Amino acid sequence: MSDNSVAEMSFEDAMRELEQVVGQLERGDVALEKSIELYERGATLKAHCEDALKKAEEKVAAITLDSDGNPAGLKPVEGL
Repeated sequence: MSDNSVAEMSFEDAMRELEQVVGQLERGDVALEKSIELYERGATLKAHCEDALKKAEEKVAAITLDSDGNPAGLKPVEGL
């Protein structure tokens, strides 16, 4: 696992580490205390990834297109 703060991680790095955490937990070859630490780290990584995805979805939803289908600007996002 990385010593980096989750908040400073890119989405891709957080997903990669989350996959490693899940793999270790699924194998079940770690001690109970380590499993608890891994679970907590995984929960933090999952929340970080979900937040990054939501922000990306909001940006995409805010892009407006002109009559030719080209990006024309941004509009406020409602309901997200």
